[in-house]
Amino acid sequence: MPNPGHYIPGVCNIGPAETKARMKSGWGGLAATLILGAALFGLNAAPAWRLIVFFPATIAATGFLQGAWHFCLGFGFKALFNFGELGTTDSVEQAEFRRLDRNKAWTILLSSLAIGLAVALLAFFS
Repeated sequence: MPNPGHYIPGVCNIGPAETKARMKSGWGGLAATLILGAALFGLNAAPAWRLIVFFPATIAATGFLQGAWHFCLGFGFKALFNFGELGTTDSVEQAEFRRLDRNKAWTILLSSLAIGLAVALLAFFS
């Protein structure tokens, strides 16, 4: 989805600087997932130990989904948006807009958890 450059309730609450930061955290989470997974498999860790890849995989999914959808789940839960410099925010005033943003934030959170779980189960059963 292209970034429209302005706040759209339940659709887009971050601009280019925030989007770039979310993608960066996605790449960091992916790198951590791959390194941890490789280490666990290299050490021939028990399947139960391999489940811990859930955490970095969830971080990766959260970063990538937020970046791709131009929507920060934290901002969605806090009724904020930012299209300026990192660290600056504006408040969402309308109740209906806050509801739409919370729904999108839940979608990202639950999707990220599901992806993290899928990666963990793949590591467990591999």
